[in-house]
Amino acid sequence: MDIREEIRSIEEEIRNTPYNKATQHHIGRLKAKLARLRQELEKRESRGGGGRRYAVKKEGDATVVIVGFPSVGKSTLLNRLTGASSEVGDYPFTTLDVIPGIMEYGGAKIQLLDVPGIIEGASSGKGRGREVLSVVRNADLILIVTDIFNLDSVHVIEKELRNAGIRLNEKPPDVVIKKLSTGGIRISKTADVSISDETVKGILREFRIHNADVILREDISVDQLVDVLAGNRRYIPSMVVVNKIDLAQDLDETIMKNGWMTVSAEKGLNLEKLKEEIFLRLDLIRVYLKPRSGEMDFSEPLVLRRGSTVRDVCEKIHRDFISGFRYARIWGDSVKFPGQRVGFDHPLEDGDIVSIYVR
Repeated sequence: MDIREEIRSIEEEIRNTPYNKATQHHIGRLKAKLARLRQELEKRESRGGGGRRYAVKKEGDATVVIVGFPSVGKSTLLNRLTGASSEVGDYPFTTLDVIPGIMEYGGAKIQLLDVPGIIEGASSGKGRGREVLSVVRNADLILIVTDIFNLDSVHVIEKELRNAGIRLNEKPPDVVIKKLSTGGIRISKTADVSISDETVKGILREFRIHNADVILREDISVDQLVDVLAGNRRYIPSMVVVNKIDLAQDLDETIMKNGWMTVSAEKGLNLEKLKEEIFLRLDLIRVYLKPRSGEMDFSEPLVLRRGSTVRDVCEKIHRDFISGFRYARIWGDSVKFPGQRVGFDHPLEDGDIVSIYVR
């Protein structure tokens, strides 16, 4: 049995095995083995090389990748949001390369990438799917675009992204695994955990880990533990956009139930609302630099990810600010009083004013 046949056999066994407490250990080992085999297959195929690769330089303050089936209006949407020149046509696979554009909103410059349409089987390499998904893995936000005639495609896209190791709107599991040379597998828990110790050990052994300290800090599933051990998962926020809403007679209840955003790229409907939602989902903050003399300029904020610190500001301005840094003064919500003196690790809030003092 070659590796592809083994993968198909394990997938079928998982589908045919009911999940319950009695089968948890068996299914856990199967899923761990499946993840390991998929990684091995991907490594083998990547060694072959050849073919075209999509290399896209990240620009701006954040990167949003637009994914979806062919011919749902992704290119038109990119053009309307950014003024880019992505070819538009009524036939599949109009976009054969990655087309970039910059959307400006709220003082931020956000890079949007229109990638070739994803089809079922993309995660297995169908339709150059692996090359496309490699671009998606580097996104700060994924825009899943469909139209009113292809609502079922959302679930296909989500499945392909998951098979490619992309976890949508999830956080990495709070698990610590420290490999050891001896001593076996020791498990400690700081929360109520439903997964059994036997299952945890079985999954680790499928990844050829026989000695380790494992700390489970929250209740996790078998799939989440496999994700931690696989080590190549990407956790990316996403949102669904339903295009061509101008052609709908009534809103499908699927759209309403899931809270998907509706737009018409062709007619320009709801595009400003979409820009606002993209900005909010990226969770960006804007800080303003205060010169030691002269007037404040509020027209060009420095845009950072939420959780950024004074050190991030210094790195974005110039690396010389790192070596010569003395302290910073802050005016805004992140401090207790205006002009408070802070150090490198002080976390910033949206709207803060920052003045850097160097040697």
